[in-house]
Amino acid sequence: MGVIEGRDVTSDRREETDVLVIGSGAGGATVAMRMAEAGKRVLVLERGGYYTGLADPIEPGKPGRGQLDQREDDMIVRIDGDRGLGTTSDGQVALTYGNCVGGATVHYWADSYRTPPDRLALWESQYGVDAHSEDELRPWFAQIEKDLAIVPAPETYLNGCNVLFKKGVETLRWHGEPVPQARRGCLKSGYCMQGCAYDAKQSMLVTYVPRAVRSGALVYADARVERILAEGGRATGAVAVVMDRDTNRPSGRRIEVRAKIVVLAAGGYGSAPLLLRSRLANRSGQVGRNLRANPCSMVFGIFDHDVVMWRGIPAAFGCLEWRLARDEQGHYREGGYLLMPNQLQPAGLAAFLPGFGAEHRRLMEAMPRIASTIAWIDDVESGSITLARDGSVETSLPIAGRNALMLRDSMKKGAHALLAAGAREVFLADAVGTRIRDEKDLGRIDGVEIGPGAMSFAAPHPAGACRMGRDPATSVVKSTGETHEVANLYVADPSVFPTAVSVDPSETIMAFSHVLADRVLQRGVV
Repeated sequence: MGVIEGRDVTSDRREETDVLVIGSGAGGATVAMRMAEAGKRVLVLERGGYYTGLADPIEPGKPGRGQLDQREDDMIVRIDGDRGLGTTSDGQVALTYGNCVGGATVHYWADSYRTPPDRLALWESQYGVDAHSEDELRPWFAQIEKDLAIVPAPETYLNGCNVLFKKGVETLRWHGEPVPQARRGCLKSGYCMQGCAYDAKQSMLVTYVPRAVRSGALVYADARVERILAEGGRATGAVAVVMDRDTNRPSGRRIEVRAKIVVLAAGGYGSAPLLLRSRLANRSGQVGRNLRANPCSMVFGIFDHDVVMWRGIPAAFGCLEWRLARDEQGHYREGGYLLMPNQLQPAGLAAFLPGFGAEHRRLMEAMPRIASTIAWIDDVESGSITLARDGSVETSLPIAGRNALMLRDSMKKGAHALLAAGAREVFLADAVGTRIRDEKDLGRIDGVEIGPGAMSFAAPHPAGACRMGRDPATSVVKSTGETHEVANLYVADPSVFPTAVSVDPSETIMAFSHVLADRVLQRGVV
């Protein structure tokens, strides 16, 4: 049967399996594939829908349904969490995550970095993460890169925005390099964030999910897990409601699954709320705390020639000069973020352009000549995920302290790169549309208002809300991925990372999930 969609479930169902996986993104798909290929009965519950491009990802050679249609309005509703409307409680930070079979990998850019060795060393020394050293993960990185065809982006992948970004970085003599990409036969259409219609981007939708299904795994789409079940200190399954995809509301039908082990992979924003609702694994009070999410800044530059940033791949060339923050006499000086060329489709770009009326119209008319940078800051002030009295999720991410200093510096560096590439003027996406026309004006960014209502940010890489560690008093899961308190309940997504990764986390999520799968198979509990 492969994938069962919500419309196919006409009555309540009860299932039994060896391994229940909640979520089908980078973590869930990896575990489901490993378990299924090891001969275990695997069932996946995915909150979002099942959408295909031109080909059927599970049956090679069979036409797909063409639902990845390259329309911004359609795709943000189909594959983005909260239909693209989720924010922090103050409305300032957009929470960017996936909501479909394949998870966030369906809308990610395909940037695929190995975990920096300094980050793995930090997690081991400061948080007690064992058995995840660079040496121990290296074979899994190699396997993932083979499975997903990950190689540094060739020069032919550089679009107009990438070319300008590369010119600016090299002019300033900053360290830049091609970005590793998970792609096969890329057509460079520019619709990566809307899901690849051509199955070229190697998301979980076209790689590990099909492998899991072809080895016998069963995937339920449109199945929102309400509660994880546990008896006698051991996880035993979960209860899900079937969602009506058109209305985004529960249909009234339920799926109850009994399993020998449960692997929670609902994502960096989704796993903590599910544990809180289930009242599990939180004796330490750490579930939902320690949230990092790489809030990102954007800067825009107008050039005298067409750039057309929405064509080609988003980021073929990146700047790693500022990945690690630099302090001076114990105080922040600069850096602490990954600086990249940006890509927004016209509607998304229009939403970020400042101004109203005629002023906004002038920028819209200049849209083909706009290039942009984006910076993911390695946030250090933590946010949180909690449940309100009515059960709704409340998320906070501080744009203050060191986080604010890094955001400001990232805007200065992004503006500097655009000016060095020849931008006629640079502007910010703040309420007043601050203009920078010369590098001597970069200091103005230090005084720009960046609070709620003045500037918005997006946060695409959540981590930390179910962090991994040796001490049950300060962490949620062991280094095996199993929770400290509930046996046979595992977490396989970025919420286990003690901090943000400082690069795109997709390959790190998969590598950690391979380690988790190994531990489960070695235990012989299924």
